[in-house]
Amino acid sequence: MPSLTDLMQQGHRVQQHRPWPRAVIDASIWNLAASELAQDRLSLLGLWGEPSTVHMAISDTHGAEIAVLSLDCPDRNYPSVGMHHPPALRLERTVNDLFGLSAQGLPDSRAWLDHKLWGVRYPLGDRVDALAGPAPYRFLTAEGDGLHQIAVGPVHAGIIEPGHFRFTASGETVVRLEQRLGYTHKGIEGLMSGADLERAARLAGRVSGDSTVAYAYAFSKAAEAALGVMAPDRAVWLRALMAELERLANHLGDIGAICNDASFTLMHAHCSVLRESVLRASAHAFGHRLMRDVIVPGGVTRDLNDQGKEIIRAALDNIRLRFPALVELYDITASLQDRTVDTGVLKPALARQYAAGGYVGRASGRGFDARRALAYPPFDDLCFEVPVLNEGDVNARVWIRVREVEQSLSLIDQILDRLPAGALRTNVVQTPEAREGMAIVEGFRGDVLAWLRLRDRRIERCHLRDPSWFQWPLLEAVIENNIVADFPLCNKSFNCSYSGHDL
Repeated sequence: MPSLTDLMQQGHRVQQHRPWPRAVIDASIWNLAASELAQDRLSLLGLWGEPSTVHMAISDTHGAEIAVLSLDCPDRNYPSVGMHHPPALRLERTVNDLFGLSAQGLPDSRAWLDHKLWGVRYPLGDRVDALAGPAPYRFLTAEGDGLHQIAVGPVHAGIIEPGHFRFTASGETVVRLEQRLGYTHKGIEGLMSGADLERAARLAGRVSGDSTVAYAYAFSKAAEAALGVMAPDRAVWLRALMAELERLANHLGDIGAICNDASFTLMHAHCSVLRESVLRASAHAFGHRLMRDVIVPGGVTRDLNDQGKEIIRAALDNIRLRFPALVELYDITASLQDRTVDTGVLKPALARQYAAGGYVGRASGRGFDARRALAYPPFDDLCFEVPVLNEGDVNARVWIRVREVEQSLSLIDQILDRLPAGALRTNVVQTPEAREGMAIVEGFRGDVLAWLRLRDRRIERCHLRDPSWFQWPLLEAVIENNIVADFPLCNKSFNCSYSGHDL
């Protein structure tokens, strides 16, 4: 059984890649890595392309040892990982859509992000002109007596991003769900190419609005790794503070929204008020409700003054006062528990296979948390727990959020108490030589990955991976054998990002 180190030693090490190693390997080692993934001895962190190269980030099952394997494919073909390891399927379809690299043996060769509306094919590879116009999408079939299909979206009621869901049902019971995403594709990776660091950081923060801190955090750490730059201590702690404020606001919003989809609007109203208090405190402290454009390569652009500290502490005190009663209300409301307990169960084996992060993974027994597993500053010096449950249902995903709210309150207190003085930003000196960097940070949905290459002081290639890539397929699995009416509840308990996924 080869280890990750063994696989790396079979290839040519790329010296300018930091902090984890990258090696250029041949097809036999690529296939061997795919086999190890299929047997759950390694975990897939990401898979992305370039015009004639495909990359795969993998880790050991604990997430502590990480590496990138790269395969040159001048003939634009490479062996499919998805043929052995289903979590790679959509990633490989996307690589083909954007770069025209074909995964040989891929069980599903349908386009994923490309809805045949771009006017070109392979826009980041060898561009090929194509007629623009909607093309039919061949949904998978299910056979059986009395089955019918229900089409939902891409336009939804309320303020929600577009996505299409095709249900095959027997009466009210869901037999199959298939998603069609890509409607919010913005061409982020194409816009990144040729951008300077400042513009690229702004683009990263706009991949998914509810995770703007996490994306800017990951991108900035990747750029700093590539350039050998260390952010000042005060900036490191302020970044962690913003990340926890973002996590806190989103978890509070999600808890209320899940209850709302179970027709318990009282919880939604009260949780929305608490979420709003965090957003307002963030705006006072950092100048923007979502703290957008504050984290940049080299540090941060805004400081936290004493008034900002007081406003944040006041918001935390209010949450501590009101949140426990809401948790008790959730726990004792029988009609609510009837909707959430044993609904949308994600089995631990499936969560482990897809390396599901965040509350989705932790509610199904997978305890990976980048703050703990990778121990990046200042979390390596802070006290917190990573809550883990094994039930895997909607109720478990609610309780993971509840416990993470409690942990974030504690972490924010620790950060405010220990926030060091000092500079906010280090001067980022760039060189024309090629430099590569990678980072993984813990966003509220799970681990966000950023990989980039700098050349001639500009971004040559940047790939950003949302945790939703490995969570959306699991939503298809958990809704099977549930009733159609429970889909909004399951969907909200996952709360995957459309925009972060579609790039």
